[in-house]
Amino acid sequence: MSHLVIQNDSLRFDRPVFVDGLPGLGLVGKLAADHLIEAFDMTYFASIECPSLPPVAAYLGSEFGVVPPVRIYADEGRDLLALQSETAVSPDVVADFAGCLSGLLADIDALPMYVSGLAQGHPADLDRDRALYGVATGDGDRILEDQDIEPPVTSGVWSGPTGALLNEARTSGSTALGLIVESDAEFPDPEAACVLLERAVEPVAGVDVDVSSLRDHAAEIRERRRAFAEQLSQPERNESSMVESSYMYQ
Repeated sequence: MSHLVIQNDSLRFDRPVFVDGLPGLGLVGKLAADHLIEAFDMTYFASIECPSLPPVAAYLGSEFGVVPPVRIYADEGRDLLALQSETAVSPDVVADFAGCLSGLLADIDALPMYVSGLAQGHPADLDRDRALYGVATGDGDRILEDQDIEPPVTSGVWSGPTGALLNEARTSGSTALGLIVESDAEFPDPEAACVLLERAVEPVAGVDVDVSSLRDHAAEIRERRRAFAEQLSQPERNESSMVESSYMYQ
């Protein structure tokens, strides 16, 4: 059974925005959340302990201790939360995991922003601006409209952990945003993460995010994250989130 462990109970929030950093296609959410945590020097707030997650111990640079693989960081002053995950969430426990995380977000009245990449049709498309689409539950459609974020142009299915989290929000009647960014289908896509940060996270959360380091070091970041992405793409470990248009099944 998944359960939450609060690491710092002194933090207080006023309707914070939560940015999902679970692994997914293009590692869009993970790259964005990792960048936020580093750029704002966010505080380790909570962890999600799940017996069925891979039994790994993460460690952080310049520190002796080991930490759980799925952690939530917070910036109290900016009312911002970001999830950092070093592993994928197994389909066997995704519903339990989603219920645990959704419970925390409801308790602190957070607005979740769940993220997934949408595979581009041709590699040449990587040179143009990534399209950004949004779906929502509750009153989230008003937020998307205020930011001129359009709905997807085709019907589709959102799978993986973030799909389960969106479904959890739908069934509970809570407000949540699902952000879909066109991204590289095979490798980490820092530019897609920049699009997410600039066009969604910044205006919705009311923060300024300098993404220049993501763009300046895009090649290095893609290579550093490539092995992680390839591990997730293996058929027996296909546990990451993705969005697929319905025409792919026709």
